[in-house]
Amino acid sequence: MEKEILAALTKTLEERKQADPDSSYVAKLYHKGLDNILKKIGEEATETVIAAKDGEKEQIVYETADLWFHTMVMLSSFDLSYKDVLQELGRRFGVSGIEEKASREDK
Repeated sequence: MEKEILAALTKTLEERKQADPDSSYVAKLYHKGLDNILKKIGEEATETVIAAKDGEKEQIVYETADLWFHTMVMLSSFDLSYKDVLQELGRRFGVSGIEEKASREDK
């Protein structure tokens, strides 16, 4: 079910790229450009951190959903999707975090 939700959201985000900005929130985000999308991610990340500091589980889930949503909008703006992120997570799975970080520093 989780992948179905992400796939459906990805499809909707792609469709909204061509939509009239007055017709949807996502179309408006795309129309306003990358800086606006990134600003929303920053706002949602801050709200997620505040929710976590407050320790309210329902609010943490709510804010994390907003953060994931806006991150997916950003990914879509680069013609990327959750699949690209899952592929990277899969690549890292089973690799020590210390080793993975060191491999990035060597580049």
